[in-house]
Amino acid sequence: MKKIDKNDKRFSNNGKLPLAHMIWDDARVFLAVARCGTLSGAANSLGLGIATLSRRIERLESALNLPLFIRQQSGYKLTDDGAALLDKAEALELAANAFSSGAEQYAQVTGKVRLATAEGLATGLILPALPAFFQAYPQLEVEVVTDIATANLHRRDADLAVRMVRPERGNVNLRRLGTLGYGVYCSQAYAGKRNPVSDGVHYDQDDFITWTDMQAHLPVAQWVERVLQGRAPKLTTTSITTQVVAAQAGIGLAVLPHISAINTGLVCIATELGIDQPIYLVIQSDLTQSIRVRVLADFLSELVISNHARLAGGDFV
Repeated sequence: MKKIDKNDKRFSNNGKLPLAHMIWDDARVFLAVARCGTLSGAANSLGLGIATLSRRIERLESALNLPLFIRQQSGYKLTDDGAALLDKAEALELAANAFSSGAEQYAQVTGKVRLATAEGLATGLILPALPAFFQAYPQLEVEVVTDIATANLHRRDADLAVRMVRPERGNVNLRRLGTLGYGVYCSQAYAGKRNPVSDGVHYDQDDFITWTDMQAHLPVAQWVERVLQGRAPKLTTTSITTQVVAAQAGIGLAVLPHISAINTGLVCIATELGIDQPIYLVIQSDLTQSIRVRVLADFLSELVISNHARLAGGDFV
């Protein structure tokens, strides 16, 4: 076997060829020539020109710094070095076939997945990112449920959930993905009427937009109730979207997830409220191996993790 010149700059310190110098698809050409014994036979099997095949074999030999074939008038015969690499090239072929098969399998994922999540996460993060998901999985249907009431996965209300409440019972798999941060927001006009020195983070003279009595259990609603100290809020609503619009109209202050307030033109006047919440991915245990559920779960996990700063508020407060 030909010895490797370790002074050859194409090689790393351990004498091995850096992966970047090898074109992996050339292994497919190598196998075709080895199996057919001639360039013409290999060209027919691959649908390539003879000159192209010849150049790619020479490129592979140069990259490996090994002679792979003995050129004879009757055809191409493997050298000892070439024969020693045959099994490895076939292993690459098997791996490539498995990779292609797996990609095709995922592209053909079909069916419906029901996702339960908070309205703020749905509108501020998940829905804008779904076009990329559907491009990868065009046959998959997603149903998004954003009811205030927490979906019960144990009752099959949903297949998986991205939410801020840790389930205390049920046969589910759980993973913490990040943190949902909150701030006190208002319009530019409303902020201009406040005295930043005397008001600061004191809200004695402020009007508040908050949740109705039906959502009084929410940490955000409880925070506002503590701040008001018995005073009535100016406006109550049943959704984050309406609170954003009300704050934009200058009606008062609203406590909003940072992800819901971004690009709304609202001003954040306070962030350390003590009500930031963990974000969990929750899946029914018997669905963790379902491909349709798994691909959406992986997508959501990556989405939340890659946007951790925006969710926590670090990117825009």
